Amino acid sequence: MTVSRTNRWLVLAVVSSALFLIVIDMSVLHTALPTLTRELGASASEKLWIINAYALVVAGLLPGCGTLGDRIGHRRMFLAGLVVFGMASLVAAFAPSPMLLIAGRALLAVGAAIMMPATLSIIRLTFEDERERALAIGLWSAVASGGAAAGPLVGGVLLEYFWWGSVFLVNVPVVVVALLATLVFIPHSAGRSDRSWDFFGSVLILVGLVGLAYAFKESAMAAPSLPVAATAAAIGAAAFVWFARRQRGSASPLIDFTLFQDRGFRLAVWAALVAAFSVIGLSLVLSQRLQLVLGYSPLHAALFLLPSSVMAFVGGPLAGALTPRHGANRVIAGGLLLGTVGVAGLLLSANAGAVPQLVCLAVFGLGVGASLAAASHAIMSHAPPEHAGMAASIEEVSIELGGAIGITVLGSMLAGVYAAVFVLPGGAALSPQARDGIDQALAAAQTLPADAARLLIASAHRAFDSAYLAALVVNAVLLMGVAVMAWRARRSA
Repeated sequence: MTVSRTNRWLVLAVVSSALFLIVIDMSVLHTALPTLTRELGASASEKLWIINAYALVVAGLLPGCGTLGDRIGHRRMFLAGLVVFGMASLVAAFAPSPMLLIAGRALLAVGAAIMMPATLSIIRLTFEDERERALAIGLWSAVASGGAAAGPLVGGVLLEYFWWGSVFLVNVPVVVVALLATLVFIPHSAGRSDRSWDFFGSVLILVGLVGLAYAFKESAMAAPSLPVAATAAAIGAAAFVWFARRQRGSASPLIDFTLFQDRGFRLAVWAALVAAFSVIGLSLVLSQRLQLVLGYSPLHAALFLLPSSVMAFVGGPLAGALTPRHGANRVIAGGLLLGTVGVAGLLLSANAGAVPQLVCLAVFGLGVGASLAAASHAIMSHAPPEHAGMAASIEEVSIELGGAIGITVLGSMLAGVYAAVFVLPGGAALSPQARDGIDQALAAAQTLPADAARLLIASAHRAFDSAYLAALVVNAVLLMGVAVMAWRARRSA
């Protein structure tokens, strides 16, 4: 597509506004989760599915939507995704029960999956100059990482003045403006009618992700059902094996596995996945600790997380400027190392007051923002133009899947470690649900005399803090591991 110099940056603004909605919905509920749990009466399991349904469905549908965009045109996909996303926002905003909210979140994910590959594909096809494209992708990545980090802030501000459904309702006016701007500024792209679309392949990915996520969550429960967890894991694994075999035998696969033969492409995918794991996972566990242990309001918890989102916005364009000169692998390694330092600092300063933790969050945000931008640039640069949609979907699957794994692993770790460490004080006669999560323990404390309630709350706080510190250790180890991989591969960048 041929776009004038001025309109190129307007196109970037339009697709970035939609991307901001997509990624912010990954984390906007983190500060709203205690409120949602209380007002909708959600169980510990429902709470995690409210958060994770979005990322899992997006990750499952992205590969199919990326190749469908190559077939029918990315502008058409972008418009369709905006419409579905706007309608789903209304459904989620007025959901009266946890199950309907989970359904609304899944529908939101369908809209996000339809338009998300189109955002990066449109940028890839609009910016033909390598330096301009690196800067544009850096800005796109800044929106991706910064938006995910800003989600808790947006949720906290809205909850301070409105009811919880406002975190979804705010999407609607942005969708309307983006629809109009797309019709005006983004030119039509014909697509390639010779490209096939494997809907069943997308279903297999979705089944695989949900099966493995369910198995992991079931295993982390206080009283897990091992047969149920094993069955879910077997179904998920079988779906992935079936998908891989189907793709290798397809003339037009959803994912061309030959792309992963390129070491730079493969490493960039790993870096994007781990960066997203870290951003979304940390946002979830820290926002819960701030509210449920330290007693912050949703708004104050969101403001506490602000340094991470601000510096992520800085890291994206910075990486876009540094990557052409120093190579993607060097920037990825440096960014992930900074992220590791930030998480390790949070671990060491967990009880040291606000200022050291705020500094660590700023370092963390700068590092993961830069690494995600460099990884996005590397993924798109290593793919041929005719596979722009496929490469974009792989990049975005990495982000969404990383976020989903972060929520699944760290969220389940919070529940599992909490249940293992939690001790009922003085043999108090309470519902077994008090062991399922800190929300249930705090609710139970409201029914007890003051002294007994104080002991129960202290025990719940200690158990949750143990789980929080364990989650930080896992986060730091993953960031450091991929940073080392990127540094060793720097000569091939």
